[in-house]
Amino acid sequence: MKDFFKIQFLLVMLLSAFMVSCNRTDDDAPDFPEGTTEYTNLWIQDSMRRYYYWAEQMPAKPDYHLPVKDFFKSLLSPQDRFSFIVNTADSSTYPKSVRNMFGFDYTILQLSGGEVVTVIKLVLKNSPASNSGLERGMVIKKINGQVITASNAQQLAEAIPENTVIELTVGNWQNGSVINEKNVTVYYGYSFDQPLLSKIFDQNGKRTGYLYIYDFPDGMSSALNQKFSEFKSAGVQELVLDLRYNYGGSVSSAAALCAMIPSGISANSQFIAYKGNKNGGEVKRTFSQQIAYDPGALSFDVLYAHSLGLNKVYVLTSKSTASAAEIVINNLKPYMEVIQVGDGTLGKDMAGFSIEDKRKPKKITWQIHPVIYKVFNANAEGGYINGINPQFPVNEFNNLPLQPLGDPDETLLSYVLTKIYSKQGISDIDKNNVKVLFQSDSPAAGFSGLNFK
Repeated sequence: MKDFFKIQFLLVMLLSAFMVSCNRTDDDAPDFPEGTTEYTNLWIQDSMRRYYYWAEQMPAKPDYHLPVKDFFKSLLSPQDRFSFIVNTADSSTYPKSVRNMFGFDYTILQLSGGEVVTVIKLVLKNSPASNSGLERGMVIKKINGQVITASNAQQLAEAIPENTVIELTVGNWQNGSVINEKNVTVYYGYSFDQPLLSKIFDQNGKRTGYLYIYDFPDGMSSALNQKFSEFKSAGVQELVLDLRYNYGGSVSSAAALCAMIPSGISANSQFIAYKGNKNGGEVKRTFSQQIAYDPGALSFDVLYAHSLGLNKVYVLTSKSTASAAEIVINNLKPYMEVIQVGDGTLGKDMAGFSIEDKRKPKKITWQIHPVIYKVFNANAEGGYINGINPQFPVNEFNNLPLQPLGDPDETLLSYVLTKIYSKQGISDIDKNNVKVLFQSDSPAAGFSGLNFK
């Protein structure tokens, strides 16, 4: 699993145009002893004034005596859901989630008859969860010995990241009940990088490619290129991108993906525009420029050689689709039809990079992850802070048990395949009235989101 909190050294090139000195010139600036909380808070304020998207909304006279995290929160705009700060010398300050600690996610549902069911929706490969035998589609009956109900669901969920070991009672869903119950122990640990999952479906001579992408780490262009080479060689005519659990990551990797889908683009076609505060201004990048910001990426020309040249693409989404994954949806729209199926996305139309003390020796160990830019496509379209809504809302939990990702009978994929292959179209399948009570991958938990790179 990608480490969403690794230190990023991204203060380069385009940023140099508006970087200013680290030395304070404000005659009224307070002066605090090095090593104090106030000294750290002053550094945070200076950094945020320089880079923060909402810098002009920051309080003129904050309370420098607050604890660091409280001081940082006091600077944030009410519109900001995503900026955070960590102390690189204290792992307890990092955001925690079920996914980044144990390698799985789950959703608590209330069925049409009122029954509460907790379904495992995602298990990362080579994770503590997969090593313990958890699988997508399993049902959790108990968490640490407590039966899950509508009233205690959120309390139990919020307690999981506070533990390094969790005890689960799980089973399989069959004909409206749970069978084969067993107890499983999951230990906190590391999840390895997630592979791309691809399938090719063939019906009546029409071939459809399916690609599940868990996240967008730097350096993934070679893997994407290999998958699209296979798609093109197989004569794929339709493409389904599964981004439903994709928190985001590198914009350069997202641009690499987008370079291999539509027809009619070139290396110089605009991919993205970043708009920052008065220091950041506006930065526009072409496909070629954005891809090249990942030093390990293949060039646009190499990637485009395997382009499918499509005029439409299907994208599967959920509330966990965020940041760079949302950029894929929004920034393909100027060049092709994007047909979205599933739930609305999270709504992170913003980008940033980490800010840390570059002095040697380092005097401050805190690292800031602020919102620095709003992002827009080639038509200057953005502003999806409330998420990007699908043309076809489909609840992936309507049909239990959940099928493996990439299975043609899995609810969202089945919906799209039916749409592609059925001349009669599809009827409304969202009729089961399943209510989502809680999702373990709640917004802003356990991911830093979008990187300017």
